[in-house]
Amino acid sequence: MGKVETITEIELNLQDMQEVIFRDLGTMDYRQAWEYQESLLQENVRIKSEWRNRVSDSKDPLDPGAIGQPPAHTTHHLLFVEHPPVYTLGKSGHAENLLIDENTIRQQDIHFFRTNRGGDITFHGPGQIVGYPILDLERFYTDIGKYLRSLEEMVILTLAEYNIRGERSPGETGVWIDPAIKGRERKICAIGIRCSRWITMHGFAFNINTDLSHFTQMIPCGIRDKQATSLKNELGREIPLAEVKTKLERNFEIVFDVKLVS
Repeated sequence: MGKVETITEIELNLQDMQEVIFRDLGTMDYRQAWEYQESLLQENVRIKSEWRNRVSDSKDPLDPGAIGQPPAHTTHHLLFVEHPPVYTLGKSGHAENLLIDENTIRQQDIHFFRTNRGGDITFHGPGQIVGYPILDLERFYTDIGKYLRSLEEMVILTLAEYNIRGERSPGETGVWIDPAIKGRERKICAIGIRCSRWITMHGFAFNINTDLSHFTQMIPCGIRDKQATSLKNELGREIPLAEVKTKLERNFEIVFDVKLVS
């Protein structure tokens, strides 16, 4: 018979959980949200740089830094946001994967940004939940692949609550539906990140009630002959964003074993 945790043990486990500051930014311009993320990342990088300088100068073998412990005072964040219509191109992306010209973009009142995240081209717009975790991975694990799989897992768990089987597609980061069925593959969540000094930024874009026509004007994530989908498209009804956000928050806590705080 397995060990039954006492109330005191459960409380201690909760106290030991790392905290992540959660903010729902509502609707925010892409550039503004990008600059805000960058400021949070750079503040954590500054803290880590100062800590490493102190460690390198320390002569005390009992100094926690001398045994390679990361600084506990870096701050984790999780941001949710909706963006006005915008196409974004990752640093390794190809501009030709956007299938419309600048005049058409302007006429449709859509913005375009080249970003410093990984991945190729994607679309952000109303009805889509964009999540930006700013995490110090040295306080979790130093494994980018594991981090990407964890973001996918959070979305997969959320889809399961709607009786939808979200899956991974080998070699293609993100969350898919029917990835192994030729002609039926459809992507419901794109993922692209940046990591500096093991601090993350950018993140995931989960299509809930998104206007999917915008995806026909590009080659999503640079992947040909595969389509985008949304939760609304799969279920045939509008889904309250607040409902999905609550599920994502809970599954983020489960996957990363953290506590979200305001």
